[in-house]
Amino acid sequence: MENEQQKNMQIELSEEVAQGIYSNLVVIAHSSSEFVVDFVRMMPGIPKAHVMSRIILTPEHAKRLLLALSDNIQKYEAQYGDVQLQTPPGFTPQIMGPIGEA
Repeated sequence: MENEQQKNMQIELSEEVAQGIYSNLVVIAHSSSEFVVDFVRMMPGIPKAHVMSRIILTPEHAKRLLLALSDNIQKYEAQYGDVQLQTPPGFTPQIMGPIGEA
C-alpha cells in the first residue's frame, strides 16, 4: 500500500525552488530527535560565510538521505569515474559552537 502511494505521489516544484541554491560547505548538527543540515556558501577572500538553506530531519529521514546519497554516488561513479575529494589551498573552515548538538 505504501509503495502504491509513493508511485502516485505528485511533487510540486516551484520555479523559484527549481533554480536551486549553490552551496560549497555543509555543517551538520544533531540532537536526540533531529538532524540539522545547514548548506553554506563560502566565497574566496570573504571571511563571513552565509547559510543559504537549513534542512531539519528526523534521524530516520537523515539515515534515508545517507542511503540515497550513497546509492546515487555509486551510480554516478560507475558512469563517470571516482569522485576525488580535494581541499582547495588555504581552505580551513572554522566550525563554531558545539558539534553534534542542535
